[in-house]
Amino acid sequence: MTFSRYLENRWDDLLEQATQHVLVVILSVVIATLAGVVIGALTWRSDRYSGLAIGTSATLLTIPSLALLALLIPLLGLGWAPTIVALVVYSLLPIVRNTVAGLRSVDASILEAAKGMGLRPARVLWRVQLPMAWPVIITGVRVATQMLFAIATIAAYVAGPGLGNEIFSGLARQGSANALNQAVAGTAGVVILALLFDLLFVLIRRYTTPRGIRV
Repeated sequence: MTFSRYLENRWDDLLEQATQHVLVVILSVVIATLAGVVIGALTWRSDRYSGLAIGTSATLLTIPSLALLALLIPLLGLGWAPTIVALVVYSLLPIVRNTVAGLRSVDASILEAAKGMGLRPARVLWRVQLPMAWPVIITGVRVATQMLFAIATIAAYVAGPGLGNEIFSGLARQGSANALNQAVAGTAGVVILALLFDLLFVLIRRYTTPRGIRV
């Protein structure tokens, strides 16, 4: 069967898997962004604590994905839960690191001016620092998202959602009819989704960055 014919016959299934892939990545990125920004906001002032936060998230990133997913099975079972936890773990490093870097990049004179206007530290962080650090933070989220589209394919080993099922099903059936079509369709789908989301983040960065600091 030709590749185009395979796509035509399997379009509904591929679309469902692609939708699941997108959803699991979005959920994971949202959770990781909330956690990573909070961690960065709590630790950016201290070299010791920010170094600990970045070092810990970097260490977690070195855990082989299959090993982490296998360790999560006894705790969370199969499917979406271990997939989301693993993806959140892997996406923390660029978000935490960029949050710390972004908050530290805000000019001290701007912070002093905000304090001079009577803003409390929490309001300075929320109304001044985070908006000015946002371009750096969103870049970290963008990097994390790109990583997760690839890593999410491994979740097929724990019955996770997404196009990884298509890829590994094809690889497991090498030599049989449509095995190559399956692997190529799944891989192409992941690449296309990653590219589309990369473009989306370019637009998000542009339209969510305050006008005064747009480059």
